[in-house]
Amino acid sequence: MEQIARTWWLVLIRGIAAIIFGILALIWPGLTVLVLVIFFGAYAIVNGFFLLFAGSERDTGSRAWLIISGILGIVAGIVALVWPGITSLALLYVVAIWAILAGVAEIVAGVRLRETTANEWTLIVGGVLLVIFGIVLLIWPGAGLLTLVWLVGLFAILYGIAVMALAFWVKKLAPGA
Repeated sequence: MEQIARTWWLVLIRGIAAIIFGILALIWPGLTVLVLVIFFGAYAIVNGFFLLFAGSERDTGSRAWLIISGILGIVAGIVALVWPGITSLALLYVVAIWAILAGVAEIVAGVRLRETTANEWTLIVGGVLLVIFGIVLLIWPGAGLLTLVWLVGLFAILYGIAVMALAFWVKKLAPGA
């Protein structure tokens, strides 16, 4: 747990990146598919690397789930950046599947952390938000790109807030805090 506390700032950066991504998506709701793909791809890759780093620092059973979630994020980001001309519907499915898989991984990691901590709820809340977001996208795929932009923006802000709360809680675990 001490290792996690020493790298609390990585969790904080992850939350800030999600909030910035969400605000940009809401400020420019008329984004083209190409810009949305680039925003999503960049965020998913950065988030994936932070999850990989967090997984490499942990000694708990949640390590594998963090690494899997990180790899999924990086792969989803690369797919989005390599094929930027994909249609809005294809992008919607990429985002939805990534959200559901990453959300499940975060929920599992949070549940496993229950054995070592009492405030794992922030990781679980973030995971639940990811799963709900992905399911909503799958249920209403024809809602259009503007709806996707708003959903992505709102989700990213809520998720970023949950991750930032986790970062500040983890910071308190650092020796001398």
